[in-house]
Amino acid sequence: MNLMAQTGNNTKQDVVQKIDAEQMKGKVIKITDSDVTFVYAGETAEYVIKKSEIARIVHASGRIENISQQNSPAQNRQQDQVNMSATSVDHHNKIAILPFNFLMDNQPGAEAIGYKAQEDTYGFLSQHSAGYTILDPRTTNALLNKAGVTKEKTINFTMKEICDILGVEYIIDGSITQNKGYQTSYSSDVASTKVKRNDNDKLKGVSTYGTTNSNSVQRYDVSVSIHIYMDNNASIYNQTHKAFLSNTDGSYSSPLEYLLKRSPLFRK
Repeated sequence: MNLMAQTGNNTKQDVVQKIDAEQMKGKVIKITDSDVTFVYAGETAEYVIKKSEIARIVHASGRIENISQQNSPAQNRQQDQVNMSATSVDHHNKIAILPFNFLMDNQPGAEAIGYKAQEDTYGFLSQHSAGYTILDPRTTNALLNKAGVTKEKTINFTMKEICDILGVEYIIDGSITQNKGYQTSYSSDVASTKVKRNDNDKLKGVSTYGTTNSNSVQRYDVSVSIHIYMDNNASIYNQTHKAFLSNTDGSYSSPLEYLLKRSPLFRK
């Protein structure tokens, strides 16, 4: 009986090590593309854990399976010689969006539009970013300002340094270019003739007057560029898209969403 008890106690177990340092000991039942099914030792209830919460699995056989890196959307992550000041677990699956640059006829435009595009990108990706944590724009901008990373000084910082400041794995950097296109104009003429008669219905006089109305509408050609970096300075996405049709209000929504839907961070 003592021999049987010792044998049972020495039975090796699977260990699921979560990103928050919690360890779950028992048996891994199933692993899918998005989650892991697990049963604690001595229990029968099955638990389903998202892969985004798991750092690695140490199987009873001794084999170590790194889950967090497998779940990264940029699986072919480039190696960087620069050491990070924060660990990959601190940054893992976290995204920050920088204020966009806005150019009007190739000249710096209103900063308000750049901040609006930052908000729009955050709002769109928040609905299509399962498994990611997106830093809200207000927090992003506050952390950047406290660290002295202003728009004028951004060029003095590497993307790795900005990732360390914000504590994220991915940085989205974008720009909007708006150029004046062609103008559409039209005019209309309105003429009126007034005939005056006396009491005997005899012609007294004829007067004619007319007006001309003209109007013109300025159309704009708009393009958006998106650049995504990782916390090792690697560039994983760099695309530009021009709106198919010129518009009268300079809207950038269509090319922005077009690029975000094709980025490696987008999830349906």
